[in-house]
Amino acid sequence: MCIAKSVGRLGKNDRDDVKTVQVLINLNLGHIIPLAPLPEDGLNVLITAEAIEQFQTRFMKMTVPSGLVEPDSDTLEALREGMDPAFSEDKLQGIPIHANQVRVRRYFPLLDTLMETNLINTPLRMAHFLAQLGHESGELRYSEEIASGEAYEGRSDLGNTEPGDGQRFKGRGLIQLTGRANYRNYGLARGMDFTTDATAALLATEPLRAVDVSCWFWTVHNLNAVADGDDVEAVTRVVNGGLRGLADRTAKLVRAKFFLM
Repeated sequence: MCIAKSVGRLGKNDRDDVKTVQVLINLNLGHIIPLAPLPEDGLNVLITAEAIEQFQTRFMKMTVPSGLVEPDSDTLEALREGMDPAFSEDKLQGIPIHANQVRVRRYFPLLDTLMETNLINTPLRMAHFLAQLGHESGELRYSEEIASGEAYEGRSDLGNTEPGDGQRFKGRGLIQLTGRANYRNYGLARGMDFTTDATAALLATEPLRAVDVSCWFWTVHNLNAVADGDDVEAVTRVVNGGLRGLADRTAKLVRAKFFLM
């Protein structure tokens, strides 16, 4: 479920839930013209409640609108059904709900293009990809692993055979690529050397590379096929090498499915 508590008049109005409903209202603006887009900040509960009333009156044809959205309610389901099926910037904002709007605007065009290029183009594939990417990147906050990378030093399974490889080839990209072997293979696929200090850093500093390397990793590990089976544990094992963060990945998958399926 995409909200945990009620939003609107006499609602609990937790900030994340309010922001989620604001996103949903904006995705339904075509049904309630000429209502202006709501600020997606989790605040302005009164304005949000008024927008909910407009949606309930004009789209749902309620004679006595409540101005309230509750989990598992008809209003929440109507907001879901009223969305345009196309992937959009607002849908991306709704999935990693804590993502900064600047980062959403930065990454959306790249994700929209490169996901299609890599056949991450069914609602289920997109949901699994964006859930994993949302967890790995801290909801688009990070394109480089916070840890130093020393834990990967000497990891021959990652191709880290030279001194300093652990730090040099720490996790980078929105789905974090780790290890000399993976950096080398990505470079071979793109006709560029990513094994120098300067070029390895590009996977974090260039938004295009941060998205592209994530899509490349997904594709070379055949994760579209795994996602088609809707097995979040199997996808997580490939992305993470284990099941670390499974609860959060699963929660993000539920949100992604709400917005995409």
